[in-house]
Amino acid sequence: MLKGKRIVIGITGSIAAYKIPILVRLLIKEGAEVRVVMTRSAVDFVTPLTLSTVSKNPVSIEFSHPETGEWVNHVELGLWADLFLIAPLSANTLAKMSHGLCDNLLMAVYLSAKCKVIVAPAMDLDMWKHPSTAANLEKIKSFGVSVIMPAHGELASGLFGDGRMEEPDSIFTNIKTFFDNSLPLKNKKVLVSAGPTHEPIDAVRFIGNRSSGKMGFALAEEFASQGADVTLISGPTHLQLKEQSIKRINVENANEMYSQCMKHFHDQDIVVMSAAVADYTPDTPSTSKIKKENNTLAVTLKPTTDILAEMGKVKKQSQVLVGFALETDNELGNAEKKITQKNLDMIILNSLNDKGAGFGHDTNKITILDNDLNQNSYDLKSKELVARDIVNFISKKFY
Repeated sequence: MLKGKRIVIGITGSIAAYKIPILVRLLIKEGAEVRVVMTRSAVDFVTPLTLSTVSKNPVSIEFSHPETGEWVNHVELGLWADLFLIAPLSANTLAKMSHGLCDNLLMAVYLSAKCKVIVAPAMDLDMWKHPSTAANLEKIKSFGVSVIMPAHGELASGLFGDGRMEEPDSIFTNIKTFFDNSLPLKNKKVLVSAGPTHEPIDAVRFIGNRSSGKMGFALAEEFASQGADVTLISGPTHLQLKEQSIKRINVENANEMYSQCMKHFHDQDIVVMSAAVADYTPDTPSTSKIKKENNTLAVTLKPTTDILAEMGKVKKQSQVLVGFALETDNELGNAEKKITQKNLDMIILNSLNDKGAGFGHDTNKITILDNDLNQNSYDLKSKELVARDIVNFISKKFY
């Protein structure tokens, strides 16, 4: 399952680099997103144009793009990746990894990466057998790096023996196995709510809010990428899902959101209520359009059902229930009250006082509070990366 997986491939100076476009094509066909980082010497063996064409992304070699002068953010690239593969791995780059040397972009990405790192060495027989190579391999293994051992066969020098980089299909199988074994939420059932609700005033008008649904959709996609069986209940939004395995249920108003959420709640392992459900709805909406006949129009509102509170009342001990709190005043105090009052396992706090956070933005800034009122704050980042932070927090805390 590689759909939506983010893979950075680092290519170093080895003749085996000519095989990497084949690997990139295999990954792209499986739905992975691939970005390539090359050392300067790797360019002698395979062209950046070939790799950018098959990966559908620009290739990074220097710390800035030569055409635009724009900085290549190695930290962001390292955080973006679900997996960093270095293939082929030369003896030179292996030595740099072992000792933490950073004199090129590829090494800067490696030292910044928070994800799993896998390497596929490629070098001549005598280089592979040298004691320093063996020592460097053991050292990077102690850092948590996995090694796809080279094959036995004919080498570029004409010698025959160990040191030949594994073939692209074998490396591809290793990558698939890694992701299959690293899905922390495999077979977990997850319910996510997203978007606003529209509460009808009459046949054409409604009361709504500024929620775009982006946060909830990002969460649904991230849960699916980590192996979960996801149901998304969405209010009115133009957003579309990339992951086709997610079951989507569309609703219009708070009552429909309540009915569908409670219908699916009981057999879920994790429930994340990110939808901005209206707190009030018109008491007696008109079935036809209200004509503009008076200078004023009074609309009587009644409270909607508190879906989170209802879930908290019937939540099983084995279930994880997560709420969202969008606040403008006394943010932490209000969020802490909601955890207790609604029997939540954790809550995600947004503040509209934080620039770039909340409704309508592509970015968000959150604080996660668990039911022991421990606080975990995160910097402003894209909602996709925020979703990853949230899902990783749930996975590590509860599973």
